[in-house]
Amino acid sequence: MTTVMVVDDHPMWREAVERDLVARGFEVVATAGDVGAAVRRARAVRPDVVVMDLQLGEGSGVDATRDVVAALPATRVLVLSASAEQADVLEAVKAGASGYLVKSASADELADAVTRTAAGDAVFSAGLAGLLLGEYRRLQSGPDDGAPRLTERETEVLKLVSRGLSAKAIAERLVLSHRTVENHVQNTLRKLQLHNRVELTRYAIEHGLADPDSA
Repeated sequence: MTTVMVVDDHPMWREAVERDLVARGFEVVATAGDVGAAVRRARAVRPDVVVMDLQLGEGSGVDATRDVVAALPATRVLVLSASAEQADVLEAVKAGASGYLVKSASADELADAVTRTAAGDAVFSAGLAGLLLGEYRRLQSGPDDGAPRLTERETEVLKLVSRGLSAKAIAERLVLSHRTVENHVQNTLRKLQLHNRVELTRYAIEHGLADPDSA
């Protein structure tokens, strides 16, 4: 069973998220309403996933995300925020968030996002990955000539991983076997000296390796 911690400064919303997750088979091991409590309780219970709001009263979910990820590398943070602003999404990812979901998402969409985040996928609400990719492209002064060379197919798979697609979805999109997609992912991880899909997504964002309009 996936263990989850819910962090939100609004008690009613926090309780609603907890209730929805428990009803869908997750174990909510802790909740918190501010940055200090979030970090302390995360250290104590070591959840698989922290569902993190960005607005935490006088504190910031970005700071809490950074501290949780630094203290617990195996714990993944999924931001659940009312904001879909580019700056907020960008800061959350830079702080170490594995994904970003807006609060207009349904309970089932949240449950699916938590499951995928726990499995190592990078999960974003529709359109948010494109915002990130567009911003990083604007920050790029030019192509990174020192970047490892990927094959055309590896680059194509990397782009789809950065958009939050699962291996199964990528296989269906590219008409490949699931094993072939996983082989491309593993080869790309090895070439880039990365460890998981979340790091692949950050790499793709930082190097502008996807078309933001297609995300």
